[in-house]
Amino acid sequence: MKDSDPGTLTVAATPLGQPADASPRLAAALGAAQLIAAEDTRRVLRLARELGVRLTGRLISYYNGVDKGKAAEFVAALEAGTDVLLIADAGMPGVSDPGYRLVGAAAAAGIPVTVLPGPSAVTAALAVSGLPTDRFCFEGFPPRGAGPRQRRFAELAAEPRTMVFFESRRRVAATLGELAAAFGPDRQAVACRELTKTHEEVARGTLAELAAWAGRGVLGEITLVVAGAPGWAASVAEAVAEVADREAAGTPRKAAIAAVAAESGLPKREVYNAVVAGSRAG
Repeated sequence: MKDSDPGTLTVAATPLGQPADASPRLAAALGAAQLIAAEDTRRVLRLARELGVRLTGRLISYYNGVDKGKAAEFVAALEAGTDVLLIADAGMPGVSDPGYRLVGAAAAAGIPVTVLPGPSAVTAALAVSGLPTDRFCFEGFPPRGAGPRQRRFAELAAEPRTMVFFESRRRVAATLGELAAAFGPDRQAVACRELTKTHEEVARGTLAELAAWAGRGVLGEITLVVAGAPGWAASVAEAVAEVADREAAGTPRKAAIAAVAAESGLPKREVYNAVVAGSRAG
């Protein structure tokens, strides 16, 4: 039989950039935390200084690469009655970071889990995008490999909901170019750079225009918001022409056929047969 009740795991959102966006609850939680699981301990120390908070608990790194081993350590502390505060570099833990593993492990162990809500790059970017937000999906970071990334974008070409992606500044130009090839160059999108920070920038345009914008070089954290696929009624001839356009832009034929069929509502086999027939005639 346990000598004490388990501790509570608190999942706490931190500011995206401006310390003033931190809530009084976050400042109080940082000061009272017995144990802090942090993606970057240096950022936590800097945030605490900026908020005028003195940390009294232990500060332990928790990031991709060490998360699987550390989760058991934190769960053991929680079971022993220690409260744990889980925070990411910026925004909500568990969104494209390993925090979800600790939450899942704690929940499986019957440990209370609560949330201290606050900033999120996903909802912040959606809010400023001006694109439909009644339905949206979060796709996180696209696959790094060219093949998996191409397949993922082909699968999403017919997605009707607004899509949100995270991307590295080093890959954002290539990603926007590949999105333009898979979704069509005229699909509307918004690129949000350095949200809430001094050099915040919100670039709006088509995927082709944003690919050119990113090609000139961008810095900072990037969140992409891409409009969902519009419904369109096409003839078979129009579908064949659209497949040809996407192939010319770099999308593999199979992926282009699947995307065009899904977007147009035409049977994939019908589009495939028409494309093959056109190729033979040419």
